[in-house]
Amino acid sequence: MTMMKDETKGLLLGVLGVAIFAMTLPMTRLATGTADAPQLSPWFVTLGRAAVAGLLSVVVLLLWRAPRPGPRQWKALAFAALGNAIGFPLLLAYGLRSVTAGHAAVVMALLPLATAAVAAWVLHQRARPAFWFCAVAGSGLVVAFSVLRSGGAGGSLVFAWADLLLVGAVLSASLGYVYGAQVTPALGAERVICWVTVLALPVTLPGTWLTWPAQPVGAAAWAGFAYVGLFSMWIGFFAWYRALAIGGALRVSQTQLLQPFLSILFAVPLLGESPDPMTVVFTAAVVGTVLLGRRLARPAVPAPVPADAAAPRPA
Repeated sequence: MTMMKDETKGLLLGVLGVAIFAMTLPMTRLATGTADAPQLSPWFVTLGRAAVAGLLSVVVLLLWRAPRPGPRQWKALAFAALGNAIGFPLLLAYGLRSVTAGHAAVVMALLPLATAAVAAWVLHQRARPAFWFCAVAGSGLVVAFSVLRSGGAGGSLVFAWADLLLVGAVLSASLGYVYGAQVTPALGAERVICWVTVLALPVTLPGTWLTWPAQPVGAAAWAGFAYVGLFSMWIGFFAWYRALAIGGALRVSQTQLLQPFLSILFAVPLLGESPDPMTVVFTAAVVGTVLLGRRLARPAVPAPVPADAAAPRPA
C-alpha cells in the first residue's frame, strides 16, 4: 500500500515537473529570439539562469543549515551540474535560434527514452521487456505526431545542425536527471538542485557578467529569462528530483512523453502558434502508454547494487 502511494505521488510530482519544464522551450525562444531577430545571447541565458538559481540556492542552504555533501556525492552533483546547468540549456538555446519550439519538441520527445536508458546504466535499474516496449511505443507516438504535424503544415522533418544540438541537449538533460536522482535519497530533492547550482557558480556568475547584453533587450526576452532562471533551472527540479526518487527513474521518466504536447500548447499564447486538433488524439494515446508502462513496470525487480555503492538513506 505504501509503495502504491509512493508511485502515485512520484507520478504526480513528475507531471508537475514536466509542466514546468514544458514552458522552457517557448520561454527560451522568447529569451534568445531568432537568428534574424536576436535578443539575449544563448551563453547569457545559459549562464545567467544558472547564476540566478545558484544565488537563491546559497540563501536557502544557509537558512536550512544544510550539511555539505560527501566526497562521493560531489561526483554525481558535478555530472548533474554539467548536464542540467550547462549542457542542456546551452545546446537548447542555440538550437532554438534556428528552429521553432514545435520543431524542437520533435527531438525533445526522445528525452524519456534517453532518461530511462541512462537510469538503467547508471542506477542499475531493470524493467521487464513490456516496459521497454511501452517506452519505445510512447516515444514513437510522439515522434510520429511531430512528423505528421510538420508535414501537415507543409514542412518536413530535416535532421540538420540544429537537430544535432537538440539531441545533445536531450543527452545532457537525461544525464543530469539521473545523476541528480542518484543522490536525492541522501541529500533531498531540494538540496540536490541547490548544490548543483551552487557548484556551478564559479563558472556561471563571472560568465553572466562577461556575457551581459550590451544592446537593449525587449521586455518579453527578459520575462523568458526570468522564467528559465527561476522555474526551469530551480523550482521545477524540486518536484522532478523528488519524483524520480519516490517513483523510480524508469517509471517517472515516462511522464516526459507529455512534455512536447504541453510545450506546443504553451506556445499558443507565447509564440502565437495554432494547436493542431490531432494533438488531443495523440496526447490521449501517449497518456495510455505512460499508464500502461507504469503498470507493467511495477513487478520489475531492481538489479542488485553493491552495498558500498548504495546511497545512504536520509536520517
